[in-house]
Amino acid sequence: MDTRKRQLALQRAARATLPRHGLQMAGVRAEPAASQPLPNPACAPGAGRSCRHALTDVALNAALHSYEQTVRGRFESIEDVLRTLSAWQHERDFVERAQALARQRLDFEWPLAALDSAWVAGVDMAALHAHAMFETIRRCVTLAPQDGAAWRDRLPVQAETLRACGVHTLDVSPCADGRLQGVLPFVLRTAPSDHVVVKAYAGALFDIELDAQDWTQRELERLTGLIDGGERLDYLKVAIYHFSSSHPEHEGCAAHGSHDARAVAAAMERLHGLRAAIDNTFGAGAAPLVMLIGVDTDLDAIRIHLPDARGQLHADRFLDAATLYRETLGLDAAAARRRLHEAVAAHVRELGGVLSRAPGDDGLARLAALWLEANLSQIEYVIEHHNGRYAVIGHDEHFVCVGDALPPLQLRNQYYHAHLDTVEEGSADLDVGVKIFTGLNLRRGLALPVLVHFTYSSRVPGARERAVARGQRVLAAIRARYRQWDERGLLHGRVAVSDRYGRETVALIEEPLADVGH
Repeated sequence: MDTRKRQLALQRAARATLPRHGLQMAGVRAEPAASQPLPNPACAPGAGRSCRHALTDVALNAALHSYEQTVRGRFESIEDVLRTLSAWQHERDFVERAQALARQRLDFEWPLAALDSAWVAGVDMAALHAHAMFETIRRCVTLAPQDGAAWRDRLPVQAETLRACGVHTLDVSPCADGRLQGVLPFVLRTAPSDHVVVKAYAGALFDIELDAQDWTQRELERLTGLIDGGERLDYLKVAIYHFSSSHPEHEGCAAHGSHDARAVAAAMERLHGLRAAIDNTFGAGAAPLVMLIGVDTDLDAIRIHLPDARGQLHADRFLDAATLYRETLGLDAAAARRRLHEAVAAHVRELGGVLSRAPGDDGLARLAALWLEANLSQIEYVIEHHNGRYAVIGHDEHFVCVGDALPPLQLRNQYYHAHLDTVEEGSADLDVGVKIFTGLNLRRGLALPVLVHFTYSSRVPGARERAVARGQRVLAAIRARYRQWDERGLLHGRVAVSDRYGRETVALIEEPLADVGH
């Protein structure tokens, strides 16, 4: 064997055995070791104390837990299979055994070109890792209707629920952090639909101009009668920041240096800026409804900042779900719900009223109460299934999604999401994602898998072709920006497109076999 090839093969094998956790990311402070886990502020079971709230949907929690285990199991099997292949790669029957293992554990086969020369130069673990990641994404998308059948319709906040609260479109911008990727179905128990849009940005710093354009499009649809009952409904923009109660100085929002006050202030500034932009453009009173939500990503407990009657948000005024859980634990369902609604009403009075489309409309307050009640189930979910706090409170994402979110795959820490139209405008978000994956994957010789995903309208001639071309341009720009990883064979990208009217969902654009892994 060529000496250089042998050295590279040995280096790849050595890197592939490094642990996924415990690596310090470049430029990120190491997390201090905790002597013991902090108790959950909502409830710490033990000594005869039970954490079973009367408003918890136990059946829904069980269904979501089954879903979480199923989807996580598909992704977590990948590294286990790769470790086995690393040990087998010089065996005479390696190709046959590798394919059999992939079929059994991962439900696909490897490209033969990636296996045939393994005995000479060693297995390219990064290429196999990326191939497995994209095939697993494909599998999860295909099985999404089946995977979500037990819980999707049971989620308490459906499209009709939003309409009952006066909302025709829910536009959510969480931080791009993977810990918030399950924020809708898990944390807020809100069902995905055509009327729910997710656009994630590092630090929840959404693009005001882009959001103003999105609002304008939906407002046009409302005014022309395309939105049923639109004359009494409004657009709601929600920004979601996050923080860590276990390690606030290390595991908060990376885009804000784990400085919680900055994260809150920045999100508030964007929401106020969006309202001002639309009012200044279309006239006073045109601006959409807004709300700010904080998530303790250690516990999935939320804080809701409601806007006052003038539309102003306040950093130090919020409703805290963990506190409400603790204060209503032990009450029967009716009493607990009454206490929760009383807390929301008292908060609205303290604000001097809440932002509304028309005088007397309490839609935002009612939606806040629904989300707070729904979050009680998620708090208990983490208590029951994750021992009160997630074992991995930091980053543990599997791939980077660039462009539009993936509605079929909404689960904590599955992917880092950078919503963008061009690499130039989204470079800050991408840089944060690459920084995260430098610690998670790249230092171990595994791939940085990047899925570029854009949505198109099948009602517009040529839209699919343009979406594909756009995705390919973005992927090419990503390769150019992170050339050092691409040239080392560690940056692997694919393009996928979805039709907003459902003809296809996250359809991976096939590439020639020679391009697999490059």
